[in-house]
Amino acid sequence: MNQSARRSNFLIWAWTLFVLVLVYLPIVCGALAGLSKSRYFGFPVARWSTEWWSRALESFEVQTIVKTSLAIALIVTLVAVVVAFFGALAFARYDWKGRRLYQKLVLLPIFFPQPVLGLALLLWFNAVGIQPTWQTAIFAHLVWIVPVVTLVIAIQVYGFDPALEEAAADLGAGRLFVLREITLPILWPGVWSGALFAFLLSWGNFPLSLYTTGADSTVPEWLYSKMVAGYTPMVPALGTMSTLAAATLLLAGGLIAALLRRRAAGKAASA
Repeated sequence: MNQSARRSNFLIWAWTLFVLVLVYLPIVCGALAGLSKSRYFGFPVARWSTEWWSRALESFEVQTIVKTSLAIALIVTLVAVVVAFFGALAFARYDWKGRRLYQKLVLLPIFFPQPVLGLALLLWFNAVGIQPTWQTAIFAHLVWIVPVVTLVIAIQVYGFDPALEEAAADLGAGRLFVLREITLPILWPGVWSGALFAFLLSWGNFPLSLYTTGADSTVPEWLYSKMVAGYTPMVPALGTMSTLAAATLLLAGGLIAALLRRRAAGKAASA
């Protein structure tokens, strides 16, 4: 390796490290603030304590908002994956009249700023007489998340060979059998990735939740309200817990997705 290549590699690694520090330094500072004995964060930390973590775990208010956020995220994930799976097949698998218009309509909500979309949904709920609650937040999340999950699954669909379905049909397999034994196993890595996207995007969504949850509250809303007024070190403690939980979910999801891809490749090879 010549001198120019070594210098290029060094600059690439240095820049990568610099970007990683900028991205993760706020998260590290938040974790340190949640482990500090004092109410307000100062560095270096004078006294360490897990008191604020314990208070966050024992707080009834925190338990309520976590349950609300979890219920919203799980329902959004389930509905979004089912709708997006068939939507991705229509988006990328089949050629039908109106497909181009459908593809544009699917992409449209993604380009709307979420605060504008949330406000528009709130005005619509009020116009039709629907009281905003955490259930209306589910609908609001789906409007924005379903298109994202559809695109994620569609990427897997584009790499799917239709000849596998045709071969199964030629051997006498019915549509449901082909869907269950051929299509779903091969597309499952994309479905799983879409489910992870749906859950994390819903769990951490603030703009749509702010406008559509009404009197209910989610974790991002609670964190924001406490940052604006009534700050408590439970804020960085809960934020760190949420970040660690999301990172653990992503790590586990990545491992499961890798296993699913290996399994799908094996099924495709045997077919």
